Amino acid sequence: MDYASTPEEVTGGELFEDIVAREFYSEADASHCIQQILESVNHCHQNGVVHRDLKPENLLLASKAKGAAVKLADFGLAIEVQGEQQAWFGFAGTPGYLSPEVLKKEPYGKPVDIWACGVILYILLVGYPPFWDEDQHRLYAQIKAGAYDYPSPEWDTVTPEAKNLINQMLTVNPVKRITASEALKHPWICQRERVASVVHRQETVDCLKKFNARRKLKGAILTTMLATRNFSSKRIISIFFTNIDVLPSLFK
Repeated sequence: MDYASTPEEVTGGELFEDIVAREFYSEADASHCIQQILESVNHCHQNGVVHRDLKPENLLLASKAKGAAVKLADFGLAIEVQGEQQAWFGFAGTPGYLSPEVLKKEPYGKPVDIWACGVILYILLVGYPPFWDEDQHRLYAQIKAGAYDYPSPEWDTVTPEAKNLINQMLTVNPVKRITASEALKHPWICQRERVASVVHRQETVDCLKKFNARRKLKGAILTTMLATRNFSSKRIISIFFTNIDVLPSLFK
């Protein structure tokens, strides 16, 4: 199947860029964002498609209208699976969003998308990722161990229900990881009005601005490297992480 043969026109730009332009952004807004992402992922999974490269760059808005729907983009790495099939489909994805099973070169399937959604949700709530390191090997070790936490003070104001959903998404064992359909039934999503906080999260917005700027810089440098010099893919990834990835203080 050619997933890119009839792309749906989207004109609203990136979701993460829209968030930082808003006058108000709360935990409830983050819940609504991840709900739309999960609905799209669930639709893909029900039709036997695994995206394999979910990340902020691939979350676009249908239009520039307020409240426009979130759309998944770039199915270039997508694969088709039969039911709950798990197999080694090759190493694919973006470093910070790769699941433990992919990094361990184990059989994988639909759960890899849920892991990426967990990373995205974490970022949506505080503006920086759960896994980071300037060294790619240490980054991968963190991911394989599921070594993330909820540091103070930024996580102190996030509800336990939000953290519970993240924990279920970032479960190292893919068999025990929550599915898209199950996540959509989580109280933090389906009972958002009662459970999720509606307090404006200015610090999250500020961190997201820096996170977005950092993503753009990395993308620009990689594009320039590819356009001007003949680097191998392995060498590009090495330079990409060693020289550009920075400490979380940059997000704050």
